[in-house]
Amino acid sequence: MKNFSLWISAMRLRTLPLSVSGIILASCFAEYNGFFNWKIFTLAILTTLSFQILSNLANDYGDGVKGTDNNDRIGPERIIQSGKISPESMFNAIKICILIAIILATMLIFISFRAKHFFLALTFFILGTGSIIAAMRYTVGNNAYGYKGLGDIFVFIFFGLVSVIGCYVLYAKQIDHVIFLPAIIIGLLSVAVLNLNNMRDFESDKKSQKITLAIKLGQKNMKIYHYTLILLAIVLSTLFGIFYFTSPTNFIFVVMYIPLVLHLIRVKKNVDLKLLDPELKKVAITTFLLAILMGIGQLL
Repeated sequence: MKNFSLWISAMRLRTLPLSVSGIILASCFAEYNGFFNWKIFTLAILTTLSFQILSNLANDYGDGVKGTDNNDRIGPERIIQSGKISPESMFNAIKICILIAIILATMLIFISFRAKHFFLALTFFILGTGSIIAAMRYTVGNNAYGYKGLGDIFVFIFFGLVSVIGCYVLYAKQIDHVIFLPAIIIGLLSVAVLNLNNMRDFESDKKSQKITLAIKLGQKNMKIYHYTLILLAIVLSTLFGIFYFTSPTNFIFVVMYIPLVLHLIRVKKNVDLKLLDPELKKVAITTFLLAILMGIGQLL
């Protein structure tokens, strides 16, 4: 039981709601347009969760073997860092996760496209492969992109564009204009969560020579960058509500602006980076709820 709880901790369950935000939002739009399918929804959720868990384990492994996770780190203790699970055991778990992700992604693509949409199926096989590689290469290897300040770009692409637009195409077999703004909004807020993580770990990452975008920007500009991400998401979501207005219920998502604004105030006043750690969960959950309310608002 103790070993099981260690693996659950390594999977970092608090990151999972954020990972499925785009899937839920895209599914609501698919329902609105008459394309929704429960089998696709279930497999899309499971596939996304498998990718996120793979990414979490790979990050633990990559940062652990590089020594980036050390006593200077502010966030929750990582499993390899603690010494409770060996790098070899973690790497074996990663291989199992890759296999599970491949199986789930293949099932999802088959259920969605079968033999009728060969080129779409091929495209999604490529996207699936890219997702697995991106999950691994964030911290693993000598050329890990997370150590070169490129993590924000990949998070925006995979958590935003691929998640929302890709999921919608699984249902509809086409791209509709209604999903572009939501994809950008979820992408921006997902990047904000990553930036918060990098802001919190600024000092330890700097000592470990992990060059995140926060390190490149510096402590003053990383906050300005953070404000920009959140405020742009708020502006674009408001525009979305205006452009696709059908009833006042479309705007129920604006209630999520309250925790976002309060969050920005706390970040502005912050002088102790370790106090940013609780904000990670708050922004992730707020993004998750915003996605649900944006989707429900269209369906009501």
